[in-house]
Amino acid sequence: MNTYDIDRIEKLRAAAVKPEVTYSEFYDYFNLAYVNDYWNRSTAVRVAKAVESAFENWTIAILHGELIVGRPVKRYAEWAKENPERQAEIDRANAAARYGHCGVGQDSHMAIDYYRVLELGTTGIRAMIDEKAAALDPMDPESVKKADFYEACRITLRAVEKLSDRYADLAERTAAQEKDEKQAAEFRQIAENCRRVPKYPARTFYEAVQCVCFISYALSVKPLRPSMLQFQLGHPDRYLYPYYKKDRDAGILTDEFAQTLIDCMAIQINRRVPNGLSCGYMVGGRYADGTVVSNELTKMCMRAVEQVRLVYPSVGLCHTSDTPAEDLELALRILAKGHSHPAIFNDDIIQAGLRHYGLPADESCEYIHSTCVEITPASSSNVWVASPYMNLPGEMLAMLPDECGSMEELVEKYLAHIRKRIGENCRSEVLNRYERAKYCVDPLLSCFVRDCIETGTDIEEGGARYNWIMPSFVGVANAADALYTIDQLIFKKHELTFPELKAAMADNYQSAPELLAKIRALPKYGNDCRDDDAPDVYVKQLSEFIADTCENFRVPFRNGRLIPSLFCWIMHDHFGQQTGATPDGRLAGFPLGDGSGPAQGREHEGPTASILSSTCWDHHRFIGGIAVNMKFTKSVFDDSKIDVMATLVRTYLMRGGFEMQINVTSREILEEARKHPEQYEDLVVRIGGYSDYFVRLSKTMQAEVIERTEHTL
Repeated sequence: MNTYDIDRIEKLRAAAVKPEVTYSEFYDYFNLAYVNDYWNRSTAVRVAKAVESAFENWTIAILHGELIVGRPVKRYAEWAKENPERQAEIDRANAAARYGHCGVGQDSHMAIDYYRVLELGTTGIRAMIDEKAAALDPMDPESVKKADFYEACRITLRAVEKLSDRYADLAERTAAQEKDEKQAAEFRQIAENCRRVPKYPARTFYEAVQCVCFISYALSVKPLRPSMLQFQLGHPDRYLYPYYKKDRDAGILTDEFAQTLIDCMAIQINRRVPNGLSCGYMVGGRYADGTVVSNELTKMCMRAVEQVRLVYPSVGLCHTSDTPAEDLELALRILAKGHSHPAIFNDDIIQAGLRHYGLPADESCEYIHSTCVEITPASSSNVWVASPYMNLPGEMLAMLPDECGSMEELVEKYLAHIRKRIGENCRSEVLNRYERAKYCVDPLLSCFVRDCIETGTDIEEGGARYNWIMPSFVGVANAADALYTIDQLIFKKHELTFPELKAAMADNYQSAPELLAKIRALPKYGNDCRDDDAPDVYVKQLSEFIADTCENFRVPFRNGRLIPSLFCWIMHDHFGQQTGATPDGRLAGFPLGDGSGPAQGREHEGPTASILSSTCWDHHRFIGGIAVNMKFTKSVFDDSKIDVMATLVRTYLMRGGFEMQINVTSREILEEARKHPEQYEDLVVRIGGYSDYFVRLSKTMQAEVIERTEHTL
């Protein structure tokens, strides 16, 4: 076990390409316990007992070759056939489970406090709870609720310990039956790890990796709110490094085995998180004292992308002004081979943005790209990202007049319309948070998020230190190009009227091909247009207006704020399908722009011009996330071009760019994958902040990825 085990990783990888990630069995057992519990029990304790029952009963498994355990197991149909009476009882419980208002809102866009888990274990956290509970005033009415909360936390922590013990028992039984001594020894080590963590503080690197993965697995179920969860693993090159260093110095760990464990951790993410989301970790950045984070684990965590070659982990390299060149070059060499990660994040800009929104300097360095590019404070937040998405071109179509006196008047009306929609959406999301706070609890998650235990408040009720709402604005490039079209053709050249434009868009420009050609020939955002009325100017105006407007709203929860985003996940495709033709020459049904960079295929002046356009406006207030996609031709992106690419990336970052994500592929490969999907099942491409398997995308999304401009170097 002291060498890198490529055969093991390949076998585990093969099993994770098409995982069946389902937690339905957990919810079966949870619902059964929940609906049959005593009705006079508090909701928090009732939920906790139901979680305990589910953890005691749901199926567990350990695959030969797994070194890191803890993943959901698909329950086979035979289970129901063998237990028809039990299945009927569970079906009745599922039908009776009505969680109502818990269904609104979001979850898991965070990284929990992994430092606390590793340093204290669940027993140490229970000791914290006991101390807080002992200090409660029994005469204070609020203390009764807090006492219930603390009791629920204790129950769920013990439930996690029991679940880990079940894995230890299974590993011991498997070891006893194993004829191969090497395999038996691995199972015995797994049993020893599971007896130790997460119950007690981790002592070794292996235990620490197992602990982190197991807690993330246990949190992958949401009491009262079944949903797909994607807890990020924070910064493993920080919290795992002391264990790595200690074991390396003691001579009990090799870099090869450490890399094997990191790769197993990466594969495990694919076994607990469904496809179509975004889950992983970040590396690099700075410690609170300003020291740059760059160590052996920084590189191992990036290399896992290349070695695992799956949709997860979603890895972000936090690049600082003094990040070692070798770290960025490693990231680019991985991308050059066609992998969709790491994404490059600007640590200096992100920290400036977090401080702008109230984080102290010693906390602003601890953040996570909570799924795609959404930045949330690590260990201490309950942020609702992309809540909601807003279709900027769609909103323009909704208010486009038949007549307007000037371009200034039109822009003013458009911005007023957006301001109204932001206010309406903010009110709706705040009401949703109130509903969740009233009806939903999550005592287990609360144990790992500051300051829930400290204040005796469930995370659903505002116990986290930061409670932000982050709306995301989709299609800014289309909106800017559309405004420029209207300004040029209607107000400046007088070659078009609003009724004529509306009529052309209504039939998808079929009756006006000359107009469509004229629109598409106009300058577009992404080509470093510096004129006073260029499309780039409208992106700057829109982004400044959105950021200013969001700052005028407040979210009435602890440290609540409304913080904007300019990314899209898959919503540019969904919105595109719902949106008719737009004034920028985009046809009905085609996806909107895939982030905050230029719309697909509109960069005609090369990557440098694209970068200059994408950084002509201020990024630091868009902590909700900015995604700038760039696609490079694989045939010209080789080792000899790494230095050139590094210069482009550094230029983007030095100019204040928030995040850059790079696809290195070829149109030919993508076209082949469309024709023969069975031959490209593991082809991963970067979308609008996240990555996915190309052949599993919708037809319109596949077309959108293919149409993105391919830059050369």
